[in-house]
Amino acid sequence: MEGTQRVKIKEGMKVNIVLKQDQQSNKLTCGIVQKILTKSPSHPHGIKVRLTSGEVGRVKEVISE
Repeated sequence: MEGTQRVKIKEGMKVNIVLKQDQQSNKLTCGIVQKILTKSPSHPHGIKVRLTSGEVGRVKEVISE
């Protein structure tokens, strides 16, 4: 599942995100959503979240609910 719709992402979900510095290489970082940062219902590049590790990036895929 891709991460462009805010309603499909909940705190505590396991997701793959792309960090700002990894946008060129599209390298994914796996983690658990701590907070959803994007306020709009959707975003074409993915919903921005903060992981429990403190890393911030845009969701590319949801691994589990």
